[in-house]
Amino acid sequence: MSQPLPPPAQVTAAEISRIAGVTRATVSNWRRRHENFPAPSGGTDSSPLYDLEVVRAWLASRGQHTAATPSAELRTTLRLRERASTGTSDLLLLVLAAARRPADDLTGLLTLPDDDLVKRADDAAAEAADVVPDTEPVRFTAADTTVLRALLLCVRDEGAQTALGVLAERELEDSAASGAYRTPAPLAELLARLIPGSPTSVLDPACGSGTLLTASAAHGARELYGQDSLPVQARRTAVGLTLTAEEGADVTVRTGDSLRADAFPDLTVDAVLCNPPYGDRDWGHDELAYDPRWAYGVPPRAESELAWVQHALAHLEPGGHAVLLLPPATASRSSGRRIRAELIRSGALRAVAALPPGAAIPLHIGLQVWVLQRPEPTRPAYQTVLFVDTVGEPTAPGRGESRTGAVDWARVTQQILSAWTAYAEDPDGFEAQAGVARAVSVVDLLDEVVDVTPARQVRASQADIDPQELARAAAATRDGLAAAVRTVAELADTASWDAAGTSAREWRTATVSDLARGGALKVLRAVPVSPRAMVAETESAEADADNGERRPALTGSDIARGTGPTGHPLDAQAEQMPEIAAGDVLVRNLVGGTGAVARVATETEAGVLLGAGVHLFRPDPARLDPWFLFGFLSSEANLAGASTGSSTLHLSPGRLRVPLLPMAEQRRYGEVFRHVEALREQARRAQDLAEETARLVSGGLTGGQLVPDPTETVELTQFLMRTAEEPSLPPRPQSSVPALEGKRKKS
Repeated sequence: MSQPLPPPAQVTAAEISRIAGVTRATVSNWRRRHENFPAPSGGTDSSPLYDLEVVRAWLASRGQHTAATPSAELRTTLRLRERASTGTSDLLLLVLAAARRPADDLTGLLTLPDDDLVKRADDAAAEAADVVPDTEPVRFTAADTTVLRALLLCVRDEGAQTALGVLAERELEDSAASGAYRTPAPLAELLARLIPGSPTSVLDPACGSGTLLTASAAHGARELYGQDSLPVQARRTAVGLTLTAEEGADVTVRTGDSLRADAFPDLTVDAVLCNPPYGDRDWGHDELAYDPRWAYGVPPRAESELAWVQHALAHLEPGGHAVLLLPPATASRSSGRRIRAELIRSGALRAVAALPPGAAIPLHIGLQVWVLQRPEPTRPAYQTVLFVDTVGEPTAPGRGESRTGAVDWARVTQQILSAWTAYAEDPDGFEAQAGVARAVSVVDLLDEVVDVTPARQVRASQADIDPQELARAAAATRDGLAAAVRTVAELADTASWDAAGTSAREWRTATVSDLARGGALKVLRAVPVSPRAMVAETESAEADADNGERRPALTGSDIARGTGPTGHPLDAQAEQMPEIAAGDVLVRNLVGGTGAVARVATETEAGVLLGAGVHLFRPDPARLDPWFLFGFLSSEANLAGASTGSSTLHLSPGRLRVPLLPMAEQRRYGEVFRHVEALREQARRAQDLAEETARLVSGGLTGGQLVPDPTETVELTQFLMRTAEEPSLPPRPQSSVPALEGKRKKS
């Protein structure tokens, strides 16, 4: 009995643009201008789908052959395949099998009929199935022939690693829904380098996609062991390590829950690296109550992380090291106090380092790195524990700097590695680094809370701060404050404006929508990004950023914080995202909250992609002055009148209004708006420097590093008395965007 024919593959207009190597606008023009353009075969009126083969035939009839690379073609076919089926796990084994064959063999496979290709693909995948035993066998169907050919072509022309990377992109989106996330490559490299010496055997009991084991292999590990509860993750790790590890390396990967069903119960290794799941209350507390791994205490139900810690220690050779990435609550929760105390008392806990938020998912939390060592029977327990805090520099960040933005991996890696290396060589002689690293005695840690949070322990080292260094830092900050105040005074003194008369000036206005229809400006916005795609992008951006392949995007958060671009769009979305040009007016979509609402793009931002949460207004320079446009678009009254919502105000850009004034008058307004914006920025800088000066001086006085100058105390007192007698400033107006919004609704 013959098998039913598979349904025809269908593509969207965006996918047609990628296949043909043109923009989406070109595809739209084809649809309007060519009567013989393929009719939709599915989808909806707003999102039509087209038969892939019919589209390809139409393109070929026009001499418009595919411009997609093999990897781009594979991405497209994967999207088509996943509309009918899910997952890419079955294709991973085929990548490994194809990598073991010469290019001529792959060319021969590409010429086979569909039925023969499916059979050969099944056989090839079966040959490679031993990389992860006890997983479901692979079975392809006639519906898979398109993606099979694309995969083989990608392996032949661009290599197995490229094909594996494309499959991993799809897996990351699937893993986002399951709660499994990839460890960023810079973080994996840091964790691997924290293992002293050159370990031969390494275990990751929650290996995910194998990032940590890959980093270990790059540092010379020859025996690589991994386990993961998700079969697709285990298969991804096994295939990836088999392709990347040095010849002769022993790769062993198994599926299953490492806590409940340890696949390596008798294995001990030189090192364990792990980024375990967090907050799992169903980790097996009841059934594992008498497990021999709990040498430091039975983990409470809410302390699954401490179960992973002890699982790692149980698999170490005496003297071996384990490095785990853990949430900050593990360091301070009262339920884990006794286990933390035993880890410290026995010398098993060697170091805890705090990472800045954004280092790994969950991005809003500053995760911690725990370095552990299995005690050696013949060696006395260590008497100190190292703490490193990399959340920020010793001085506070200035306005616009984000603690949750892009991580400065060079700084974080240098701080942690240098402190750990020095401490590991001489624990007793380690010299504290003010505000960054400190070795704390076991006696001081074993109190009623046993809190091993690095920030708490490093802050306690204020007495170690060099008084001379602090005095110089405070003086430098004070001098910067004085210079900023002088600049503010100069800007305030040079600003010029006159009263409009006995009543406010009135003028004709036009909405942004009207101006856009008349060609006076363009309104652009970034392509919306789904939360699922954003998670996948966050996990996969590091490697592309290292290669310089990712283009940054300016987001609404960047405008609010006053930073440069920190967004990292997906490649497919970047193709459709507008580029910012000098003179563009950028306005946040979320009007409420703190921080700047708008800015005028400079030459520095030219070429940057327009990111999420930003409306771009591009004026015709012959008809609209950019700074004039900025001033009126960012006014509170204008934003309130063009916003909707209650607690969160969303901007409707077309409803913003702009006065209709001659260009010469626009420029006069624009110069004043530009001047006022510079004044505002300098005032913010002065405020930051004032707060930093106060922090340094107050901390130095209370910490004993600074003392008052007796010769200036009297003069200071007199100055403060004169200041108190001067008339106070007029009260600050209470108007705000939300308040104006309320008035607008009532009127």
